Amino acid sequence: MKNVIKKNQLAILVIALMLVTAGYLNYTSINNENYIETSANVNANETLEGTLDNTILDDDKTNIVDNDILDTAINEDYVEESNNTAVQTNAKTLDDDYFVNSKLQRDTMYSQMIESYQKILESSTISTEQKAIASQEINNINNTKNAIMICENLIQTKGLSESVIFVNDQSISIIIKAEELSQEQIAQVQNIVAREMKAEIENIHISNKA
Repeated sequence: MKNVIKKNQLAILVIALMLVTAGYLNYTSINNENYIETSANVNANETLEGTLDNTILDDDKTNIVDNDILDTAINEDYVEESNNTAVQTNAKTLDDDYFVNSKLQRDTMYSQMIESYQKILESSTISTEQKAIASQEINNINNTKNAIMICENLIQTKGLSESVIFVNDQSISIIIKAEELSQEQIAQVQNIVAREMKAEIENIHISNKA
């Protein structure tokens, strides 16, 4: 009798285990299906979002590229315009520098000559006669410098913006900033230089520099 009961209990236990196992397998199967479906939906959403993001990025990149192209074109135009302006400015500066530098070199030469004569005056080994000559030369240089300054200023009042005067003994050369000079302008410059520097007309040489 006890053996029969034990067999029945064993059978019930086996059946219970089978039912539990079957239920677990069924539950697992359902969960797997739900997981697969959910994963598929997630992947699909991610793919859609990725596509949208890529589209937005592509649009943004296109806009960025377009803006870069526009900026580059604007910058190139600006640089080209700036370069043209710089070239014109440099050309003007070079023209102006010619007159500025020429006057500077001329005045430096006069200063060096005066300094040399001044050393003669200060030397104890130079004769009185030589010192007198040196003193006269200093006076002549200063008179020439003053006459040149007056002439250049007067020439400017005639509408000629820049000029530089060089004196070499009796010969006087005047260079004037101008595309060309009329006969009237040449006559005006000759009269100014002849009067202020006590020079003969044939010794006055006038030329222009654009």
